Amino acid sequence: MAHILIIDDSPTEQAGLSQMLQKHGHICSFANTGELGIAASKKSKPDLILMDVVMPETNGFQATRKITKDPETAHIPVIMVSTKSQVTDRMWGLRQGASEYLTKPVNEPDLIAAITKVLSK
Repeated sequence: MAHILIIDDSPTEQAGLSQMLQKHGHICSFANTGELGIAASKKSKPDLILMDVVMPETNGFQATRKITKDPETAHIPVIMVSTKSQVTDRMWGLRQGASEYLTKPVNEPDLIAAITKVLSK
């Protein structure tokens, strides 16, 4: 069981992801902007972060870079979950520090497999 912070500006996405995660015993918390997500990652120190890319103000790429470069939060793995599906989007997300990059709509087996893989490192 892990504490997973979901950073996504869509309440529908937050609900769908948390439903999948809670079935597998994970505890979820939420932030709906990149800036709030950065603050929440510092405050709650989750085991893992699921990060959307397309958000107002600070996007997911920027937030991931800030989280993974900050010594206070650098140990927290980030899995990007986005509608942006180009190879260049995936490469850019990984270059910002993400451990994995999944494309929406994400299916439950892929999500759980990615989480298990990242948390086992």
